[in-house]
Amino acid sequence: MWIVPETAIAGLVDAGAAFDAISDCFASMARRDAYNFPVVREALGEGRQYGFKSGLDRAGGVLGVKSGGYFPGNAARGIPNHQSTVFLFDPESGRPTAMVGGNLLTALRTAAASSLSIHHLARSDAKVLGIIGAGHQSAFQMRAAARVRQFERVIGWNLHPEMLSRLAETAAELGLPFEAVDLEQLGAEADVIITITSSDAAILHDAQVRPGTHLACMGTDTKGKQEVEAALLARARVFTDEVAQSVSLGEAQHAVAAGLIAPDAITELGAVIIGAHPGRETAEEVTLFDGTGVGLQDLAVASLAVELAVAKGLAVEVEV
Repeated sequence: MWIVPETAIAGLVDAGAAFDAISDCFASMARRDAYNFPVVREALGEGRQYGFKSGLDRAGGVLGVKSGGYFPGNAARGIPNHQSTVFLFDPESGRPTAMVGGNLLTALRTAAASSLSIHHLARSDAKVLGIIGAGHQSAFQMRAAARVRQFERVIGWNLHPEMLSRLAETAAELGLPFEAVDLEQLGAEADVIITITSSDAAILHDAQVRPGTHLACMGTDTKGKQEVEAALLARARVFTDEVAQSVSLGEAQHAVAAGLIAPDAITELGAVIIGAHPGRETAEEVTLFDGTGVGLQDLAVASLAVELAVAKGLAVEVEV
């Protein structure tokens, strides 16, 4: 079994490689060559979440599980709040083949998914990027989005304004001006909006979003979480990574429960990637990607990390 430690990941997988891996992953899902197993997630109290995401890619010969969760007390310990590890297995024998640090990979694969949605669904003339949320993941989201569209400026909002320095610094790194705004201005000016929060109540409302906007809603991955008003999904053309997760624990859970949309109105982004769905059809429609984060995404980037680590001599082999 190969072990690829967290410390090696930054030198192995970058945003471009993650984008390609997740694109292939979503395409495999759309072709039904790969599927995810039911998510197991438990609340541990005091804001802590722990769970498992897993799946099988028959075409790629990948079977595995990501174990991890969110531990808000970690910031005081000097370590990331999100902690995860990916375990890969031989799908024929069940023998473990790799153990891979999953913290950076989770950030990269999440940002890759939203940037894929921007690449395939946002208007080609999108110039203003809006970001709601300024946590650790927000910087990855901004960098990934800037790879697929030529944005001219970035605007942002966060519940705790003092954290917006992360967005300002990342925008400066990309050579883009940044402005902190209220939600009304963000919705009125942004061509693309990324929501990346842990909110349990709608932050952005339908009336605040103008026609032609693309939204990548990336924070809702648990029952009860919500970033945008359910009415916004009723107005938008909705896409997701996996419909089953979208309606059970993603942003669509609220709109479906309220009877505002039906599950069969939600399209997997993979269908757009393989050409089975046209994606955005007019410049005026609102498109929304419900990024719930599926286990196959984790397996895709972890498999890539193992391949590169072995080739570069950065993986440690142990007997099991």
